Amino acid sequence: MFSLSPATRIFVALNPVDMRAGFNTLYSHVQTILAQNPLSGHLFCFTNRARNRVKLIFFDGSGLWVCAKRLERGTFGWPSGEGTSRCLRPEELQLLLHGIEGTPRRHWYRV
Repeated sequence: MFSLSPATRIFVALNPVDMRAGFNTLYSHVQTILAQNPLSGHLFCFTNRARNRVKLIFFDGSGLWVCAKRLERGTFGWPSGEGTSRCLRPEELQLLLHGIEGTPRRHWYRV
């Protein structure tokens, strides 16, 4: 995982996106949907409709990273709410990516 500074903000898009999206599409989503600058150094998270895949886009100062994770079973406990995105703390992102949340989730398993 990235080493995130306390100044790094983590934006989670609340609406699903097409997981075939690459650098340019995700870059565009950050600008148009989240209304943020993709080169800000903040981390941006997206999921698909089934909530079993996640992609992160992050600028490290020299280039863009796009990271992906696919669950073999179960779904991510994705946040919900009003608007287009939600901000998370780094520890909340870790819990989200590892499948741990405050309420029980259906189809969750641990290998």
